[in-house]
Amino acid sequence: MGKITVETCEIEGLKVIMPTVFGDERGYFMETYNYQDFQEAGIDLVFVQDNQSASKRGVLRGLHFQIQHPQDKIVRVVSGQVFDVAVDLREGSATYGKWHGVLLSAENKKQFFIPKGFAHGFLVLSEYAEFAYKCTDFYHANDEGGLLWSDPDIGVEWPIPEGMELIISEKDQRWGGIKELKG
Repeated sequence: MGKITVETCEIEGLKVIMPTVFGDERGYFMETYNYQDFQEAGIDLVFVQDNQSASKRGVLRGLHFQIQHPQDKIVRVVSGQVFDVAVDLREGSATYGKWHGVLLSAENKKQFFIPKGFAHGFLVLSEYAEFAYKCTDFYHANDEGGLLWSDPDIGVEWPIPEGMELIISEKDQRWGGIKELKG
């Protein structure tokens, strides 16, 4: 495994991936995905869809998941900076309802592997951010699930700077809390 470094997180299954960056006076080069390196790191999956979004400062997307068609994801930031969050929703997991957050930026080039069974969301901290992710299943519009970003039973500690005005879709403002998933 020469081209990536992988850190495990306190929640089993989550991984922070750091690619090797080759730089010189021209700029840099890195492999953002190499099947063999990821396979060696225990991420032996077939990715079927790549997505990219652009958002401005204060946009909070999430916390999302698919119900019948769950996805493993590798997420990264192409431009700007976001605080990325995964919430464990795996039934029977010792860390059910726990969250983990990672600062992802174009500068640090970190990637976050989020397996099936997690809700996912992010907050844009820079003036603008482009967010890219690979998924192991296709998006199904009628299969969306979500959790309220501010659910006190999850307690995500979003790093919201003083004076930042959050921009949250109507749909994301209507999701229920984690207790409602079990109910």
